[in-house]
Amino acid sequence: MGFRKSFQNRSFFCFWLAQLVSQFGDRINQMALVGLVAGRQFGHASTMELAKLLAFTIIPVFIVGPVAGVYVDRWDRKMTLFACDLIRGFLILTIPFIFIARNSMIPIYIVVFLAFCLSRFYVPAKMSIIPEIVPEDQLHVANSLATVTGMIAFVLGALMGGLIVEYVGASGGFMCDGITFFISALLVSFISRDRLKMDVNAGEIVATGKAMVKAYGNVLHEIRDGIRYILANRDILYIINLMMILFMAVGAIYVVIIVFIQESFGSVTKHLGFLAVGLGVGLFLGSLAYGRWGKKINPVETIFLCLVAGGVTITGFAFGVHALHNIWVAQALAIVLGIVVGPIVIAANTVVHKVATTEMQGKVFSAMEFVIHFAFLVTMLISSKLSEYMPHAWILMAVGIVFCGVGMWGSWRYRHKDFLLNKGGV
Repeated sequence: MGFRKSFQNRSFFCFWLAQLVSQFGDRINQMALVGLVAGRQFGHASTMELAKLLAFTIIPVFIVGPVAGVYVDRWDRKMTLFACDLIRGFLILTIPFIFIARNSMIPIYIVVFLAFCLSRFYVPAKMSIIPEIVPEDQLHVANSLATVTGMIAFVLGALMGGLIVEYVGASGGFMCDGITFFISALLVSFISRDRLKMDVNAGEIVATGKAMVKAYGNVLHEIRDGIRYILANRDILYIINLMMILFMAVGAIYVVIIVFIQESFGSVTKHLGFLAVGLGVGLFLGSLAYGRWGKKINPVETIFLCLVAGGVTITGFAFGVHALHNIWVAQALAIVLGIVVGPIVIAANTVVHKVATTEMQGKVFSAMEFVIHFAFLVTMLISSKLSEYMPHAWILMAVGIVFCGVGMWGSWRYRHKDFLLNKGGV
């Protein structure tokens, strides 16, 4: 079976474990941030306060992201992962030990901003290193497992993070997150791979370090050529547009659904963590199923089908929770939502890995991060403001309906375009 073969690859197994531990910590950190804001707002986090804090996690995408993609393609990707984990661990630990007792949120905003600046190097390095440690015929399975990693971490982190923050406070969550970064760095140190990769389009061997510096010399020139490369590659551009649409929807519901759940069930993080577990279980099952059978399905068809199903489920979740206030109904719908949206990112990442050349993958993934975070930030701020004037359930149902409509329209439209994706080329 493909999963077993991938785990027999020692480097990929270390990479997989590192991602499991790191993303487990990220979920705890997320709960800690929610708990921190709620603690300063007398028990319930406001949508605008959450949006403000989350903005500091997203702004680095626009400031650092374009440059980060260039350097990820130049640097040793393993060392980039190791250094980012180590520094982020120390930064996060300053929150409980130095800053959390102060009345001002400004130092915490700064720490969060710096940690997520490092994440802008980490994410494209993480995605770009996969083709260096697994053969091409295992990319689909490797991307599925990498996504499943996030799902497992999501479930465990949401469950434990919600309980930790609910009963011992945000400080304990930040300390756990800091420690997970150090464990992840240790696991990354065991990864080994060949740094010389074959350019599948030109048939030449390229090195990701000195050769890139010699070829470009100027970072701005490399950014410019990366943009030209993306705009000239219709398949990559199409995938980036699809991810932008997805994250517009995610941004529109993100802070709204947090406060919606808090108000519906009367807790800060306990029910939020419980429902996050259900969503994570669904994401895990959906990703696992797609990893097992998804190769038989066109990746873009998969994405649009998932968009339609996700829109229907979001609408049902908002209506069901608002009308019934039943946690088990909410949990069942959260699981279904996870199942139907789980394959989206796997399909998109697999296409990029197969279509983009090795020396451009860091820039492509950074560009994708830039676009989806911009979409996320804009719709998050708009929906946060709208939530002051409209019921949260209405916003969620409206997003679900739009989500469903975009999926149906996109599925019809892409069939009439001449993409490699239409031809089964990936």
